[in-house]
Amino acid sequence: MKTTEFRAAIAAVALVAFAAPAAFAAPAKGDAPVTEAELAGHIKILSSDAFEGRGPGTEGEDRTIAYVVGEWAKLGLEPVADSATPWLQGVPLVETHAMGGSAKFKVNGRDFAVADNDVLLTGRDATVSLTNLPIVFVGYGLDGTGKVNADVRGKVAVMLYDNVPFGDKLPRYRERRQMLGDAGASAVLVIATDEALWSQLQNAVGGKATRLASAKQGAPVTGFLSPAAADALFKTAGQDGAALRASAKSADYKGAALPAAVDLATTSTVRSYESNNIIAKLPGAKPDGKAVLFLGHWDHLGICAPDSTTDRICNGAVDNASGIAVLTAVAKRLASGARPDRDIYFMATTAEEKGLLGAHYFADHPALPLTDITVALNIDTIAISPRGTPVATIGRGKPAYDAVIRDVATKLGRKLDEDGEADAFIQRQDGWALGAKGVTSLMVGGSFSDMPLLESFLGGDYHEPADEFSDKVPLGGAAEDADLHVALGRAFADTKRWPGTAK
Repeated sequence: MKTTEFRAAIAAVALVAFAAPAAFAAPAKGDAPVTEAELAGHIKILSSDAFEGRGPGTEGEDRTIAYVVGEWAKLGLEPVADSATPWLQGVPLVETHAMGGSAKFKVNGRDFAVADNDVLLTGRDATVSLTNLPIVFVGYGLDGTGKVNADVRGKVAVMLYDNVPFGDKLPRYRERRQMLGDAGASAVLVIATDEALWSQLQNAVGGKATRLASAKQGAPVTGFLSPAAADALFKTAGQDGAALRASAKSADYKGAALPAAVDLATTSTVRSYESNNIIAKLPGAKPDGKAVLFLGHWDHLGICAPDSTTDRICNGAVDNASGIAVLTAVAKRLASGARPDRDIYFMATTAEEKGLLGAHYFADHPALPLTDITVALNIDTIAISPRGTPVATIGRGKPAYDAVIRDVATKLGRKLDEDGEADAFIQRQDGWALGAKGVTSLMVGGSFSDMPLLESFLGGDYHEPADEFSDKVPLGGAAEDADLHVALGRAFADTKRWPGTAK
């Protein structure tokens, strides 16, 4: 979708904006508070129908890049030096769109019917046909040491979607699915946690799967099973689904071979394209080789509903136009006020909704050495809570970092929420990709503090056309959290206050 001409045009427009004298405001004595109206202005634009839901590889991406780069350039941010295309980091992707598929099961040699609407299949290649594959239930797919827990070569691995209940931060289902494919599984079928998740998967997956072009290929077929279909399969195979799930919670679970086999066939269209991370730099006044990174994903689900639907666009106002609005507001304060000591980078990532792919690509191809990043602060789905909501931290547990957050939040009159509920989301955000490479990555604010409010959003407008901007989107907490991030940026970029490395 992206062309060399388009990129060149974006770079040229941005450089003109960057060169404008008005981009550099006089230093202020203090940072002006972020207003709800300021955030609303950005969110309204980014989540408007004109941006078509900001799908990677679409005209919506083109418009998003033009807007974000234009805004950041006006603030005085700079393109990263030596990048092939200023402001942009190309992220090569491969999308597979399932056009048809079938799964024919046999249990104890007899046909076992699974309805078409109880299984979602995606083939890795244009056509895949696999016959008489043995089926093994692998629980979470990994043991307590993080290694594949069963012999899956040439078999179908049936795996649980849920987060692993043992071990130290073992990966989510996408990474576990990949590991099973790397171990030789011919197919990996993931069991949805419940009917609510199954409904979301049916809507969100839509027969499409996207991976980094550089990623290992994984299993030839991947897919999802409804919880009802999985339990029926287990029962027919002489197993109790609840008992299998309970056994799988053991860190030394080795899987269970079922007296079952399946024929799988898929047809797909395969499209290679390039999307983009947007990366900018605010040079520090006294750089010391360490840097602060702010990030948030710009992408959403694009045109997500069938042709027959009145509203077909998943606009992503809260998830995550709100995060990009806050990133921009933070950049404005740090660029126009007293210049921080350290370099500060701002990155808007692509394909977060497709598996944190833009963040993973950056982690593998960083625009600056990862060891130079003293902290990464991720901003996602921030317009959830009202003013006065306590501050939760995803990724807490390093005392020196926790102390800075506590000090900054307290000075702003914020209370801390340290009940640990937010920890459940650590693998569901871009910081996870950086954390896996040793970068201290945090999400800080009120959105992940008020669980009832967050769960109301996740069970309602989340990943639906209803995630549009309106007066019901709470911006008070987002503005307050934006002020918090300005202060955190100043604290972590202060060479006297923060040494640059800590455990």
